[in-house]
Amino acid sequence: MSNLPPCPQCGSEFTYEDGNQYVCPECAHEWVQGEATESAERHVVRDAHGNELHDGDSVTVIKDLKVKGSSLVVKVGTRVKNIRLVDGDHDIDCKIDGVGAMGLKSEFVKKA
Repeated sequence: MSNLPPCPQCGSEFTYEDGNQYVCPECAHEWVQGEATESAERHVVRDAHGNELHDGDSVTVIKDLKVKGSSLVVKVGTRVKNIRLVDGDHDIDCKIDGVGAMGLKSEFVKKA
C-alpha cells in the first residue's frame, strides 16, 4: 500500500489519488499533490476583543441578540459552552440553554 498523506482538513487517513490530486472520501476535500498542507490551514476566528477562539471554548454574549424566526432573545451575559468554529456567514455553531442550536457571529461574543 502506498504512503499517502492524511487529509489536511479533517485528518482522515483514507485519502486516495485521482489524477494529480488527492481526495478525502470523508470530507470531500481535494488538494493538489504538490500543495503544502500549511496553505490549507483554517481561518483564524477572533472575538469582539481580538482574542483568538478555538473549538471547545466558552464565550459570553456581549449584546442582546434576537433569534431569527422566533420571539426569543439571547440576553447580554449569556454564557455559551463548547463552541464549534465553522466557515460561512456565522463563525460559531453552538447550543444555548433555553434556545437550542444556533449560529453566532464572533463579533457579538467575548472569550470567557
